[in-house]
Amino acid sequence: MGRAVIDPSLALQTALRAHLIADPAVTPLVDPASIRDGAMRPDELPAILFGAGSIMMHGRASGGQFVATVFLDLHVWAIEDGLDRAKHIGAAVARRLMDWPTGDGFALDDFKHSRTVWPRDPDPKFGHGVLSIEAVVRWSI
Repeated sequence: MGRAVIDPSLALQTALRAHLIADPAVTPLVDPASIRDGAMRPDELPAILFGAGSIMMHGRASGGQFVATVFLDLHVWAIEDGLDRAKHIGAAVARRLMDWPTGDGFALDDFKHSRTVWPRDPDPKFGHGVLSIEAVVRWSI
């Protein structure tokens, strides 16, 4: 394992961003600059925004490592063709999430895309999807 991980949700987010940007099925649909951290509907669409992660600590593992489950949501946004476009992007992301990302400074003991929801935006021209990720992360400081 490489550099020290202080926040496993940020480390997982960084690894997921690199994982998505490396996928030739995702980048034609969403510009890599629009795959980023964010808390609200972006101005530049389409986009994939990482929501705030949450962490459930499990304690220590062998060798002084720490173990936690990280929960992270990926928000898919589109305007062209609204929800249909967002679902098309979401399908490419879901396929990519079938393979585990790799990260610097941590290891994954489990990784899954646990669910996808398609909430309706008040403005019907926007499409929005939320892909939920759960990962068991092990790291040392």
